[in-house]
Amino acid sequence: MTLSTSSDAPGGTTGRRPAVDPGRWPDVVRLPRASAPRTAVARGLVERGLARMPLRVRHGAGPLRVPRPGVPRDDTPRDGTPTLTLHDPAAFHRRIGADGLIGFGESYMAGEWDSDDLVGLLTVLATHIDALIPAPLRLLRGVWAHRRPLSDRGTLEGARDNIHRHYDLSNELFALFLDPSLTYSSALFDTLPATPDALTAAQHRKIDRLLDAAGVRRGTRLLEIGTGWGELAIRAAARGADVLTVTLSEEQRDLALRRIADAGVTGRVTVELRDYREVEGRYDAVVSVEMIEAVGADFWPSYFTALRRLLAPGGIVALQAITMPHDRMLATARTHTWISKYVFPGGLIPSRHAIARESAAAGLDITHDLGFGDHYAETLRLWRERFVAQPDAVDALGFDGTFRRMWELYLAYSEAGFRSRYLDVRQFRMVASGPDGEAAR
Repeated sequence: MTLSTSSDAPGGTTGRRPAVDPGRWPDVVRLPRASAPRTAVARGLVERGLARMPLRVRHGAGPLRVPRPGVPRDDTPRDGTPTLTLHDPAAFHRRIGADGLIGFGESYMAGEWDSDDLVGLLTVLATHIDALIPAPLRLLRGVWAHRRPLSDRGTLEGARDNIHRHYDLSNELFALFLDPSLTYSSALFDTLPATPDALTAAQHRKIDRLLDAAGVRRGTRLLEIGTGWGELAIRAAARGADVLTVTLSEEQRDLALRRIADAGVTGRVTVELRDYREVEGRYDAVVSVEMIEAVGADFWPSYFTALRRLLAPGGIVALQAITMPHDRMLATARTHTWISKYVFPGGLIPSRHAIARESAAAGLDITHDLGFGDHYAETLRLWRERFVAQPDAVDALGFDGTFRRMWELYLAYSEAGFRSRYLDVRQFRMVASGPDGEAAR
């Protein structure tokens, strides 16, 4: 079964649905099984929830439904109110009834719904998430929410597979939307809103702040957990540090080695294909940028224990992490989501509370904590705008229209999380507790 062909314009509302390859995307092509009562309950909950939100709803080419008082009833977006267009309401509700938020994402991939303002729509949904499901029904989350596959757990083997499925997609794909530094984490801008030409400097500002927090200078023995494409290691080596950086991504490792050579710092940087649990030695500074999200809650104790074990007396840890509210983290800790199925298998975003608890249990004290979630929203906006502007380049790399819709939804979904303040990003500075801590420096 293949859906009818469309122009595949990202975020468009043409009503034509994209072609979907059943070999690549079986769960997008195939409508899930869902009983009529379950679908009816889902439809009722969704319609009831949407009626309480500041957005417009349109079924196909039909008239706009504007249930909330005060929302203008014409098509003019002058008030910033986003529109949700359901091209196939029956399929949309059936997917949600069967698979919850996984179904919501797969419905978008299938072209069954669109929006004139995807980020705006998702921001409204994230801000008003409690309006979708009444409080008593949230207790029944386990009835409809899927459990995370055991194969996605962050074991030594599972972590390698999880990283491969995201970071080894294609270096060329990431280069299409990242800035020339190939930094795939939140930037720290000088001013907001940000302009595209400010992104590289903002990434360097973020990296330099982490290196400053960790006291990285000439002669520092630095361990980086999560190489990315090597930009942090290059900047640390330029300060005179001796860097060991570890990654599980072969594609990233290979390109990082080339970039390190091009920067002329090969003698100061060693790149190893190695799990954080396999690293030996003691280091003056340990830096890890947005890597903890891939570890998984079951392995957070191992992660923080490794940070402490690898820290020399007087050493410093600089950690950048995406965070979410603790109650939300607990509610989703065992849940298989659309993001974990299609984008980041095995991952879980921690809360500040969880980071503080796990680091303290491992013998680390947090001395500084900076949040800058608004900067991640801007980073993601710039990435998304670059990505959606290059559909032909994405196709030329072997990715199809369904992938493009998936990736656009991922970037927009993430941006909305930060704009709604459902998500934050923070830099933590940590030192060892007791006599091995900062006093020993």
